[in-house]
Parts: sequence; structure tokens; C-alpha cells
Amino acid sequence: MAATKDPRPCSIADALALVGEKYSLLVLREVCLGNGRFDQLVRNIGAPRDILATRLRRLVDAGILTKRAYSERPQRFEYRPTQAGLELEPVLLTLMDWGNRHLRADDRPMVIEHRCGQELVPVVTCRACGDPVRHEDLTSHPQSPGWTVSGPTAA
Repeated sequence: MAATKDPRPCSIADALALVGEKYSLLVLREVCLGNGRFDQLVRNIGAPRDILATRLRRLVDAGILTKRAYSERPQRFEYRPTQAGLELEPVLLTLMDWGNRHLRADDRPMVIEHRCGQELVPVVTCRACGDPVRHEDLTSHPQSPGWTVSGPTAA
């Protein structure tokens, strides 16, 4: 089947266009951990400096990070998450939990502790009823004109 000229309108695709670039989520990980200085980011992520600078600029332009000077001579900056950036942290935590369970079960590189003192195990819940979200409990309702769950409607 040929690729469609106009793929399904999708908020996941929109988000990935911004944070799905190589190193972008790792930048957010480090900034959320409090490592927002450029040299820290280079060391902890391992990204080439030019690519890292491009990612940082894009995340700042998108309103996910803020940039603030911490030294005037020489001029140096640190990056911090905005509210939009902080709202991505649960996505990172859920992705980390998946990686711990499916890719690194015997060798977890980090554990996150909740304020209650216990290890955090993120769970997505329904805001209305509080129940954990399970695939079998979900029903999709496409809102974009001309689209159904299975794809575009006939023209």
C-alpha cells in the first residue's frame, strides 16, 4: 500500500515532530534532573555539541525549556523546564518504567523515589474515575473530519 499524501491528523505525531528528534527527550530528562548547563548536557547525553545546541534552541522556541544566563563573563546559560516541559515528565517516567521492565530488568540505571519514600511506579489513570487505564477499556472516537478509526473515509 502506498503512503498517503495526507496522513491521519494526530497529536502523537505533532508531539513527536517536536520531542521525537534524537536527543530531545534526553535533554528533557537531564533538565528535569537539574542538569541544565550545556557542559552537563553534553557529558550526560553524549550528543555532539552542534546537535545539542540545535535541540536546545528548538525546545526553547517551542516553550518547553527556558534559557537563562548564569554567567556574564564568559556568557553561559542554563536551561530549565517550563510548565509545558514539566508536563512531559510523566511521559519520561512512564517510558523509563517500560524500559526498566522490558529492556533492563536486571540492570536498572536509576530509581525514582516518590515523596512517600517508595519507589515510583507510574500508572496512567482516568481523571474522571481514577481507574488505571487498560487497553481493553479504551474506545477511540476520531474527531478529524474524513477519518475513522481504520483510516480515511472514501472521498
